[in-house]
Amino acid sequence: MIDQAASVCPQCGTHIAPALLACPSCQRLVHADELKRLAADAEQAVKAGDRSAALAAWREALDLLPPESTQHQVVAARVEELSRALDRAPTPAATRPGSRWGKGAAGLGALGALLAKFKFALVFVLTKAKLLLLGLTKASTLFTMLLSAGVYWAAWGWKFALGVVLSIYVHEMGHVQALQRYGIKATAPMFIPGVGAVVRLKQYPASPREDARVGLAGPLWGLGAAAAAYAAYIGTGGGIWAAIAHFGAWVNLFNLVPVWQLDGGRGFRALTRRQRGIAAAVIALMWLLTGEGLLVLLLVAAAVASFAGRAAETPDAPALLEYTWLVAALSLMTLIHVPTGGVG
Repeated sequence: MIDQAASVCPQCGTHIAPALLACPSCQRLVHADELKRLAADAEQAVKAGDRSAALAAWREALDLLPPESTQHQVVAARVEELSRALDRAPTPAATRPGSRWGKGAAGLGALGALLAKFKFALVFVLTKAKLLLLGLTKASTLFTMLLSAGVYWAAWGWKFALGVVLSIYVHEMGHVQALQRYGIKATAPMFIPGVGAVVRLKQYPASPREDARVGLAGPLWGLGAAAAAYAAYIGTGGGIWAAIAHFGAWVNLFNLVPVWQLDGGRGFRALTRRQRGIAAAVIALMWLLTGEGLLVLLLVAAAVASFAGRAAETPDAPALLEYTWLVAALSLMTLIHVPTGGVG
């Protein structure tokens, strides 16, 4: 039985096809009442200082507005404004009164903000596991995670298998945290045995800047996990920790290859051609310093991206700094020596 009331415009009585977002006769918005509620929720969230919740409400409103409408353009501009304000806001770790870290971050600008992000990611991995544990409550995540662990277990033993899946999981939860920060809907991480894991987006970043922040959040958190494993190796001398740290560094460095849907490709979309050239130069320098063969692949892809394809017109200094810093840090971590028998 068809609900006739849902397909008739209450203003002019025109029948409206289910896929339409506005009445074809009088242009009344189909979801006008829901849009008013979302606007009120967004404004309330802004007053409460919760920009992430406001962004989530406005993004949901965008899905209910015709793309060609003036309302869609206005809401899209509001999303961009809130998103940039969120980027300018200091991380929680840097806002405590009297925090020397916060003062340093403010003084060093973009570099301080990047270091604050890394500190926040590492501290989160080590001490604030609420989001990480929440992700494990998703049946699809846990089930596919166990399948992947079984594949790695058969090849390298259970200890290394556990370290591998946890390293990948932390990387993916970095994306999840960034998506939540920008109010972007997405699925829980799903592992692909023997390949890695993915987070499927239900909504998409509104700009290359947002896409870069979300994309690079994965390697940033992955670096934090690898650093935690290396700290465990230094503290215990257990070779398995060195193997996990080395693996984490290598796989996150691979994700920085600037192609297709890899995290490096998403980061590069926010860079101008000149900035891409700078990134390529940093990759070349790290290859000369470390001799890591994977950097040749990054260098070739970065060089191609510097001359071909669409590049950003406006420079994004934070994206360039975060990308190059990740390349440098992860490249150095690939030098971690894994003792014989460290994987087993």
